[in-house]
Amino acid sequence: MNRIRVTHRTTYRYARPVRLLQHRLMVRPQDSHDLRLLEATLDIAPAPESTRWAHDVFGNSICLLNWDEDARTERLDITSTLALQHFPGGSGLPAATLDPGAELYPFSYASDEAADVARLRERHLPDEARVVDAWARRFLGDKGESRTLDMLAAMTRTIHDEFKYEAREEEGTNPATVTLATGVGTCRDFALLMMEAARALGFAARFVTGYLYEEDDVETHGGGATHAWCSIYLPGAGWVEYDPTNGLIAGANLIRVAVTRTPEQAIPVGGGFVGGERDSLGLEVDVSVEPDQSKRAEC
Repeated sequence: MNRIRVTHRTTYRYARPVRLLQHRLMVRPQDSHDLRLLEATLDIAPAPESTRWAHDVFGNSICLLNWDEDARTERLDITSTLALQHFPGGSGLPAATLDPGAELYPFSYASDEAADVARLRERHLPDEARVVDAWARRFLGDKGESRTLDMLAAMTRTIHDEFKYEAREEEGTNPATVTLATGVGTCRDFALLMMEAARALGFAARFVTGYLYEEDDVETHGGGATHAWCSIYLPGAGWVEYDPTNGLIAGANLIRVAVTRTPEQAIPVGGGFVGGERDSLGLEVDVSVEPDQSKRAEC
């Protein structure tokens, strides 16, 4: 069990006063058996006229901010602070809970689950040359049969070992075909590559956005900002998390905030403003994930 405090700061700067349009935040995780939310606060300057919470189509917690139409600002600061307890199951849990019928690939999802995971098994982007399919098949056994968990673990670690991580400030996610061609990418690029490869083999996969808890003795990529990975649905074990950027399995260092079908649906902070093309001076994001020793975290 880890008690953790997450501080996520986002700052927008403008060359002259602008009018802020609605902003949408995806920064509050849901309580679950593996994650207990102890405290969640938002500090926003300038203060919005209204703040409204809702659940999106996936059940994620969404915050919508609206400002007065007459208000103008040269800066927007959004700070989300979370105190939580994390109860990671560890990489051994999927092996202990996986249905016997799913231990070997290929297998079929049960009829009462097939309809629910159908859209999550569909490929996100076109791949006419089937490049991703060919790459995914390299993890199958000689006879097309493999141990499911071993195959997915090998895929996770291969992305970590054979691809180069490069941070990128520009928004958007590269298609899996581009990541394969270039051999480099960000955490969201690697998450989408594994999702597309898993979907090519018939697995249901989701995009996960959240934070990375870095340990002193483990070298990781993705700290200091929001992090992205994927989860794959395995009968019995449920949604198992895979972080191909760092070769991690089952979420030991991963603080899940939201899950979606596509990367575009998982924007932590998004919004717009009314002004000129050159009014935006840029965006700064800083994330710290640290052990939490506060009394509130002990309650």
